[in-house]
Amino acid sequence: MDDNLLQYIRRYIDISDAEFSLFRSYLTPLMLKKKETLLKNGEVCRARYFITSGCLRLYYIDQKGNEQIMHFGIENWWITNYDSLLNNIPSHLIIEAVEKTQVLELKETSLQELYQRIPKTERFFRIIMERTYIATQRRIEFMYSLSSEEILKSFIDANPEFVQRVPQYMLASYLGITPEYLSFLRKNP
Repeated sequence: MDDNLLQYIRRYIDISDAEFSLFRSYLTPLMLKKKETLLKNGEVCRARYFITSGCLRLYYIDQKGNEQIMHFGIENWWITNYDSLLNNIPSHLIIEAVEKTQVLELKETSLQELYQRIPKTERFFRIIMERTYIATQRRIEFMYSLSSEEILKSFIDANPEFVQRVPQYMLASYLGITPEYLSFLRKNP
């Protein structure tokens, strides 16, 4: 677990073993059961979560009572509700375990202290935020410019592991189509 996190961090910044040990001391391991909620609607998000194993989904319930999945997270990805976290407002988004999941929690108050003690971590989290923003921009572009068939193909090509791990109704919600239409698309490529 620590080796994966260390390798992940070193993809973006140089960090010594001593600095990593300090970084790691700010993280709290949490284990979630399948369908367990990490962040509930109405709660203020207070942390970022590094996924060491498992899969999480970030979603909201629309006015019709339907789940609208905005994001999935798997091993070696960070997930949070940035709006709630950074603006200190109640979340309308929910973070829930799709399967048994282990995360490392980094509380926002700890992050500010970490920035002071290891200034390069601020660069690390800026890079993570930029990559998250790029992924969001691409998803929006795909939703507006590609057909459902093209969106599905692009998603499967980029994320083949999700097709096996995520229930079809969740994948359909993420792609903005009905489960029935997703089933049709998968049977008729």
